[in-house]
Amino acid sequence: MDNRTLDTDILMEESLEKIIEWLEEKKYFQARDELLKYNAVDIAELLEEICEESDIDKTIILFRLLRKDISVEVFAELSSDTQIDIINAITDKELDYIVSELDFDDKIDVLEELPANVVNKILENTPKNERKLINTFLNYPDTCAGSLMTPDYISLDKEWNVKRALDHIKSEGMDAETVYTCYVRDNGRKLLGIVSLSTLVISDEDVKIKDIMVTDYVFENVYDDQEDVSEDFKKYGFLAIPVVDNEHRLVGIITVDDILDVMEEEATEDIERMNGVIDWENSDKGYLDMSVWQHALNRLPWLLILMVAYIFTGMIITKFEGKLSQIICLVAYMPMLMGTGGNTGSQAATLIIRGLATNEVDTSDIIKVLWKELRIGLIVGSVLSVVNFGRVCLLDGNSPEIALTVCVAMLLIVVFAKILGSMVPLVVKMFKLDPALIANPAISSVSDMVALSIYFAMASLFLNL
Repeated sequence: MDNRTLDTDILMEESLEKIIEWLEEKKYFQARDELLKYNAVDIAELLEEICEESDIDKTIILFRLLRKDISVEVFAELSSDTQIDIINAITDKELDYIVSELDFDDKIDVLEELPANVVNKILENTPKNERKLINTFLNYPDTCAGSLMTPDYISLDKEWNVKRALDHIKSEGMDAETVYTCYVRDNGRKLLGIVSLSTLVISDEDVKIKDIMVTDYVFENVYDDQEDVSEDFKKYGFLAIPVVDNEHRLVGIITVDDILDVMEEEATEDIERMNGVIDWENSDKGYLDMSVWQHALNRLPWLLILMVAYIFTGMIITKFEGKLSQIICLVAYMPMLMGTGGNTGSQAATLIIRGLATNEVDTSDIIKVLWKELRIGLIVGSVLSVVNFGRVCLLDGNSPEIALTVCVAMLLIVVFAKILGSMVPLVVKMFKLDPALIANPAISSVSDMVALSIYFAMASLFLNL
């Protein structure tokens, strides 16, 4: 965190204390003036904190005291729960103003989160043409490109010259999501090409749009998966990408600010899956907002599976119980060997899953990955084995035979775990499944079973058990 961010956080904390104090004293205008020192995003954050530390009624009072233009921007940044509370408290006229002034993509985001009765209340007072467009956008599946796009873009005619195009941008630009990229359509709304604002600015005024537009462009279909769209944004570094229907008609654009939310959601989902948390309801609720029962339901499936897996681990230990009783000190090294195997396997799996997500690794690289992880496992395992040999002999005072048993087992376990952790995500990807579905705990449990088998095999080999 840089110093400027730290200073802002300190200032906001101080402001929050002042605002809450003024609210208790019913000095609402002083509290509002303190809020107005910040931008819309920070105001929304302060209002959320005020709601938590004070009450929703005072939050609503503050919101209604904001200037209309600012209240619209702030409303778009609030959580859906706070938005619903505000909608239920303000008048229809105030609500109509907020909804009408929201950017179209923000409007769709808000409406998607609201209960059906509230949405119907809003749509009743929406002009017919806009209501039809909103309903079209709301009917797209949540996970597809259509749910992310906005219809607020700059459209140009291929027969226009540069001067007319720039005049059009000046007149329509304030209502557009972006002016940096313009889209050329025919009379049937089919996308013909794109032209950047920089190209328009440096071109002669009498040059036709069709002569400078780019016809080899990246686009998305309305039903493309959001994750594929985010990959295109990362790959090409665009600020916006056009979205077309099955007839290649331009229906909207997706801007980078909207895809950032998707990237965060996808990353969160992958982290949860990798650690054995399954969100059955695909809920967007935060940790504290989700009920205890839902948390338990999300975590139980993998834990039950892993519990069954550890039954086999227990069976392996029981099978060798008699041999372990002959040299009891072997038991002391079991947790270390199992833990090291699980950790090394999880390390490899995490790196490969990340590589697949960022396109650094592909399923065609499976042999390269296998060879690399085999060598890594040999190096890491050898270092750990040498260190442990000294520990088992010198610190623990055990015989060289016991040290050899532990250290050879360590080497083989690390090599196996590296190969398992790297290969499983690649194999899963080959079957067109999400590698994040293979939770790290599952890899650790398999590694534990194999680790014990290797350990007892080495004990039988070196100690004649």
